[in-house]
Amino acid sequence: MTTIRISILLCVAALCFTGCRHGEHEKHEDTKFVVTSPVKKDTLVYNEYVCQIRSIQHIEVRALEKGYLQHIYVDEGQVVKKGTLMFQIMPMVYQAEMEKAEAEVKFAEIEYLNTKSLADSNIVSKNELALSQARLNKAKAELSLSQAHLGFTKIRAPFDGIMDRFHVRQGSLVDEGELLTTLSDNSKMWVYFNVPEAEYLDYATRAKSGKPLEVRLQMANSQLFEHTGVVETIEADFNNETGNIAFRATFPNPKGILRHGETGNIMMPVVLKDAVLIPQKATFEILDKKYVFVVDDKNVVKSREITIGTEVPHLYVVTKGLSENDKILVEGLRKVKNNDEIHYDFQGQKEIIAQLKQLHAE
Repeated sequence: MTTIRISILLCVAALCFTGCRHGEHEKHEDTKFVVTSPVKKDTLVYNEYVCQIRSIQHIEVRALEKGYLQHIYVDEGQVVKKGTLMFQIMPMVYQAEMEKAEAEVKFAEIEYLNTKSLADSNIVSKNELALSQARLNKAKAELSLSQAHLGFTKIRAPFDGIMDRFHVRQGSLVDEGELLTTLSDNSKMWVYFNVPEAEYLDYATRAKSGKPLEVRLQMANSQLFEHTGVVETIEADFNNETGNIAFRATFPNPKGILRHGETGNIMMPVVLKDAVLIPQKATFEILDKKYVFVVDDKNVVKSREITIGTEVPHLYVVTKGLSENDKILVEGLRKVKNNDEIHYDFQGQKEIIAQLKQLHAE
């Protein structure tokens, strides 16, 4: 009797196991899996670097003479042209000094002419005439100096630019050299960014062609600046603490969108030869490592660890773990596990990426 019961239980267990396996098999048959193969091709990627944006000319405007600030002819944030009168320091003292110098020049001229007349008549010596000439030259030099001091009371824009905030107000007593404001020429912008040594060496190798490297600027709002820039200058020395070297790119700024002191990200293009590309959605992560499901010749899926070099929109560049002859699962990653047999439809990456771009646009 006991033997009969054991036999019945074994039959029931076998039927249940067969039913489960049959149900699982039917589930995989009913599920639509999508498989693709990595693509090997030359690919353009961008290395990003935090950058500082600077005006091509950014100067401090300071008082050249001491006195009361009599007039301010411009406003903060105003665009000024070269030669525009910006500030006027009260000129009365300097005007008086110039008039005094002019009078001394006239006196010295009269004295010189009288001495010359006497010298021509051999009444005074040539040395006396030379002394008179020297006094006249000294008076003219003092006049030139007083005219320069008077001119310094008018502060004009040295170039086309945009005004910053004022550090003094009208009526203030300013000292010689005191900061009044700053002036920025934003027609072009210098963008500075630091590049690691290894990437600098890659750039130096590519730069031998003589063609300047064009870069893009991602602004603080994550939008790309409409104009491209050109790398023009590299500093002479590496920073020993960081291992970086500073690059400078120049960007045109005709609409004045960029301002001195902004930040952003420089995007430097890098061409990867024969890069292996897969869709990002074909990967999954376990303990900070990337994996894909590889489909073998018997339609059995097996997980495989891969190494990601970089990423581009919707794609990963794989540096280790896959070849262009492999087949990887794209759809249904959560519905399978290692050693499951599946039925699938094969799609090329172009079709998959087109679908992803359409979904992203929607």
